[in-house]
Amino acid sequence: MANLYLSLGTNLGDRQSNLKTALAHIGQKIGTVLAVSDIMETEPWGFDSPNSFLNVAAKVQTGLDPADVLQKTQQIEKDMGRTAKTGADGYQDRIIDIDILLYDSLVMDTPDLTVPHKLMHKRRFVLEPLARIAPQLEHPVLHQNISELLTQLD
Repeated sequence: MANLYLSLGTNLGDRQSNLKTALAHIGQKIGTVLAVSDIMETEPWGFDSPNSFLNVAAKVQTGLDPADVLQKTQQIEKDMGRTAKTGADGYQDRIIDIDILLYDSLVMDTPDLTVPHKLMHKRRFVLEPLARIAPQLEHPVLHQNISELLTQLD
């Protein structure tokens, strides 16, 4: 079993319900949800929108390999109504976004998946919720814990 850390975000529809639904699907299809951060409300990152995001981080114990986790998270997004990861102009509003942040201490970079998530250390909406559930968790490439990475954003 592996410890998987996910970031979830939503800025369309009933945002709280979207997070609850996604977490329920994760529990059914990916593994046991061991911890979920408090909800954080943030402005869109990388694009302009009048719709703010709700974000959480989740720790999940899974028996799936990273490629299977990616397939399952993408299917959950699709099942919940997400049509595309990004638009022609980049990021866009979304019903749900589920990103794989960390998978134990695994480091991998394939055309389909990079673990740890290549931008996680630059995103407050990722680090702040993650620090609430795993402040001492070490980034396997940067060799700093989540709390340290968060303080570097200030």
